[in-house]
Amino acid sequence: MPSAVKMTTNNNNLILKESSLHEPCSYIRGNNQSIHYKIIQECTKQQCETLILRGWRRFGVMYFRPICPDCNACESLKIDVANYCFSKSDRRVLRKNSSLTSIIRHPTMTRDHLNLFERYHRFKHHTRDWDPPKSDPKNYYTSFVQGHGDFGFEVLYFDRDTLIAVDLVDILDEGISSVYCYYDPDYPSRSLGRYTLLQQITFAQRLNLKWIYLGYYVQGCQSLEYKKSYTPSLKLQGRPEEEHSPIWTTHENHPL
Repeated sequence: MPSAVKMTTNNNNLILKESSLHEPCSYIRGNNQSIHYKIIQECTKQQCETLILRGWRRFGVMYFRPICPDCNACESLKIDVANYCFSKSDRRVLRKNSSLTSIIRHPTMTRDHLNLFERYHRFKHHTRDWDPPKSDPKNYYTSFVQGHGDFGFEVLYFDRDTLIAVDLVDILDEGISSVYCYYDPDYPSRSLGRYTLLQQITFAQRLNLKWIYLGYYVQGCQSLEYKKSYTPSLKLQGRPEEEHSPIWTTHENHPL
C-alpha cells in the first residue's frame, strides 16, 4: 500500500510525486519490500544520473529504490568499463552474433515489441516462475516509452528482418544505465541476454564512458545471478540522498 505521498516542485518547476510502497518482495520469496519512488514528468539527463548514482532505477517517468528497514540484500552494481577484459567466452558470444543487425533510437512501441515482450515473459513465467506477463500496450508504454528525455534509447537486434531482442538503456554523461532487456527465447544458442550486455560494454568503451549501471544484485536470486560475472564491478554503500555524495567500493566477491 502506498504511504507518505507528497508533491514537490524543483527549481525547474517540474512536478514530483514522492511516495513509498509496501508489498511482497520481488527477489526473496516470503519477504516484504518497501520501495521509495518518485514520479518525475520531465527529468533531465543530469538529474537522472544523480539518481542512478545513488541507487535509483527508472521505468518510464517513475524512479524507485528499495528502502527496506531490515534488509540490505539489494546491492547496486556498476561495471568498471575501462578495466573490463573480454574473456574467450565473451568473444565467442560476440562472434556468434556478428550477423545480427542493430538499430539504436529513442524508445518506441510496435506490435513486434509487444509480441516479443509477451513471449519472453511467458518463457520466464514457465522457467523461472515469474509473474504472468503484463504485455498490454498501456503498461508497456508507461514502463518503457515514456520519460526517456534525450537520454533514453532502445537498441533493436534483428536476425534478417525478425526482431529478436530489445535492449532499453539510458546513455548518461558517465555511463550507460541498463533499464531492461528482453529477447526471443527461441534463440538459446545465441545467449542474447549476455550478448546485449557485452554490446553495452563495447559501446561504452567507444564513447569513453566509465560505467555500466547494472541495477540490483541480490545474492541467491537466480534471475540476477548473471550480474556477478561482470568484473571488475563496484557496489554502492547505503542509500545516499541527493545532497550527499555516493560512495562506491569494490564488490567484495570480485576484487579489483
